[in-house]
Parts: sequence; C-alpha cells; structure tokens
Amino acid sequence: MTNLVAPSPMDDPRTLVSTDWLAAHMKDPDLRVLDASWHMPDSGRDARAEYDAGHIPGARFFDIDEISDLRSNLPHMAPPPEKFISRMRAMGVGDGHQVVVYDASGLFSAARVWWLFRLMGKTDVAVLDGGLPKWKAEGRELEDLPPIVKDRHITVSRQNHLVKDVTQVAHAAKLHQAEILDARSAPRFRGEVAEPRPGLRSGHIPGSRNLPFATLLRPDGTMKPVPELRQMFDEAGVDLTRPAITTCGSGVTAAIISLALERIGHRDHALYDGSWAEWGMYDDLAVAKG
Repeated sequence: MTNLVAPSPMDDPRTLVSTDWLAAHMKDPDLRVLDASWHMPDSGRDARAEYDAGHIPGARFFDIDEISDLRSNLPHMAPPPEKFISRMRAMGVGDGHQVVVYDASGLFSAARVWWLFRLMGKTDVAVLDGGLPKWKAEGRELEDLPPIVKDRHITVSRQNHLVKDVTQVAHAAKLHQAEILDARSAPRFRGEVAEPRPGLRSGHIPGSRNLPFATLLRPDGTMKPVPELRQMFDEAGVDLTRPAITTCGSGVTAAIISLALERIGHRDHALYDGSWAEWGMYDDLAVAKG
C-alpha cells in the first residue's frame, strides 16, 4: 500500500479531489465512492465487467445508461428524481454522504455523474482527479468484491437551472444569450468527420465555441490547474461574464467543461442534456460547419 501523502490544498470536496485525498479519507464512515465508468458504444469495452474485475475498495457501480430516463429515445438523459432516489437508496448513497466519483478513463464520464448529483441538489460530490488509471499507477489497493450496502435515505431537489432542453438552447443560440461550449473534438465540431452515432448530421450549433474536453486535461488524465483552465477558456474566445451552456455528443463530456467552469468560479452554467445526439437529428435545427 502506498504511503499516505498530505492532500493537496487544491482538493475541493465539491468539485475535484486527488488520489491522496481519497486515500486519506477511505475509512470515513460517510464516504461513498462510485465507479461511473462509461465507454463509447464502439469502444469494445464493458464498464461493468471491468468494475467486477477490480475497483477502488467499497466503490459502487453507477450505470450511466440505466440510471437515466429510459422513456427518452436519446441516450442516458437525466433520470426523473424518483428514479434517482430509488437507485441511490439501493446503492446505499444518501443524505450526509460525501460522494467521490471516478471512471476508468482518467476523467471522462465521472464528471457526468458529478453534474447529475448537482442537478438533483446534492453538492457534497467530487470527481477523482485522474480516476482509476492514476489510482492504479500509484499502486493503490483494488478489490473485486461487491460492497456491503445499507439503505440510506436521500432527499433531492432538482435544480432546473442546471439543465437546458433543445428549445432553450435554440432560443439562446438565436438571441446570443449564452456562450455555448462544445466539448467534442475539433474535426467533429467543424463537421469534417461523420458522427459516431448513425443518422446524425455533422457540424455544430451556430454561434457555439469549441472547447474539446481533452484540452482541459493533462496527459495523465488529471484536470489542468485553475490558471491554465482560465487560459483555455480565454484561448477559445469564451466570454466568462456571460452564462454558459455546455454540450457534446450525448451529454457526457459536456460535464467536463461544466466541472472546469465550476473550478474557475464561473457558477452560471447549464448542460444541454440532449446535446448533438438530439440537435444533429432534426433537420429544422440550423447546423454550422467550419
């Protein structure tokens, strides 16, 4: 077992914590760790199988596709509050818990679950910086046993201002009411390559700015420090005095921009849950390229 190191002063239990912080708090009775690994459908990876084979001790598996609104034809849309409550109680996650979310890619899908907790009014939640790859690289403990779960009461209060639907985004784009920030890669944003989901047009929401999520991360999958994040927003031409709407392919990596905005102190942001999976589907919505 790696010797514990003093947690970084940059640790924030409401946004991002280091592996050192998590290691130091592993025995806290009110800590709950969630494995929110999710992979693109064409990746050939099975997030649940990987979790079963080895995960951070005590971690519960958060299934992004199942803990969603299955009534929607769009992928992993935010679930109704009552479904979120049901799933969290079954996982033993409730009021008074400090939640830490990680994923198997470093920092990819965990931010989506961080945002989902905040949407439900829960703010004591952080993403593990660098995720499972960093934890494993440091030689820290893993287990393949299911956690012992005790039901825990949870109350939620949906924060509607943190999410936007297609009508709201179209209105904001037309009237230039917000900075719309797209986390997809530059070739996808510019419409130079086909979308990974069949049947979608290529391009981006008119007036939106491209801020590929990978540009907010270091090579090891950890998030860049606050001064560098501010620089990335500045280089993308983002006016941080205005409200922000984050978007991506299906609402997963958009949350990385949301997390970065929160890290730099920009609180006025919302996530377009349907993202390009929805916008790219409808011919009556304008698409820009280049």
